[in-house]
Amino acid sequence: MAPTLQALPAPRPEGWAPPPAVRIAGRTLRPTPVFDTYWRFAAARQQVYLARLGEAPRAPHDPVLAQHRFTNCFRAADRVSQYLIGQVSYRGEQDWPEVYFRTVLFKVFNKVTTWQLLERHLGEPTWSGYDFTAWDRILSSAFAAGERLYSAAYITPPPALGQQRKHSNHLRLIEMMMNGRAPARIQEAASMREAYEVLLDFPALGPFLAYQYLIDLNYSAHLSFSEMDFVVPGPGARDGIRKCFGPAADGIEAEVIRYMADTQTEHFARLELCFTGLRGRPLQLIDCQNLFCEVDKYARVAHPDIAGISGRSRIKQLYRPDPAPLTAWFPPKWGVNTPALHPA
Repeated sequence: MAPTLQALPAPRPEGWAPPPAVRIAGRTLRPTPVFDTYWRFAAARQQVYLARLGEAPRAPHDPVLAQHRFTNCFRAADRVSQYLIGQVSYRGEQDWPEVYFRTVLFKVFNKVTTWQLLERHLGEPTWSGYDFTAWDRILSSAFAAGERLYSAAYITPPPALGQQRKHSNHLRLIEMMMNGRAPARIQEAASMREAYEVLLDFPALGPFLAYQYLIDLNYSAHLSFSEMDFVVPGPGARDGIRKCFGPAADGIEAEVIRYMADTQTEHFARLELCFTGLRGRPLQLIDCQNLFCEVDKYARVAHPDIAGISGRSRIKQLYRPDPAPLTAWFPPKWGVNTPALHPA
């Protein structure tokens, strides 16, 4: 039978049988119904994305997906990541220190309008043209006028670097990175984990944020770390893993994420789900990590009887159509751009 996309089932559909127990990191884990929902959600959410691109038929209606906001299966496909890749990493001066500088400058705010604010006043933001006083004045004026400078996602705590305002301390943090040879040290790293440890040396970047920053830096043409090297689970992923496997998975979340990435083909086939990946690119560790976050949210409605760690019971963000054109341009080194045209 050819795989078909199925609408997500009820919390415990009639005839549902749990998958066999799995061995991960020396432990026996017994999947809950949320485990199968993880794979069904991935297939359905990717179908929605591909349909919006015109690369697949419209996905079957799912009321939870239709009403609430969920990120894409592939982190690089989300709108902020797309902007970073197309308009920050691969646009402008391509010397590695400048690419690094632009990436971390974008990342500390993680907000497209803040990047555009700086561009309006400065042209292309560059390390060679950096001036703390002038740049801080631009951001302070916008803040005083009531503009939001930061996204609610991937919030970087302000380091205590002698300034009164959060954004001022973040500028000082970027200075510290540049003066501390962070770009060179990351480029010289022998592995993704070694590069990650460079970022951990700096204040405000704990394990999860340092990993997320490195994923963004690794989109550039200057780094070639595999997204299958290692993963750092965030709190949302830990919630999703608890819902899929129960407390027995506590403390081995990174190993669970690797299991999901390594066995994805097996489980999509088992459930007769169509999942072709990102133009043939399979889910990477970072994507499986993010999917656990999204399934944690989805399960609050689909599986209200299965508890996570945080105890949250609602999905806060409702889906609102974004009129901006949807882009699908990825790091050229991945070989998935069809056609391989840089976004305008």
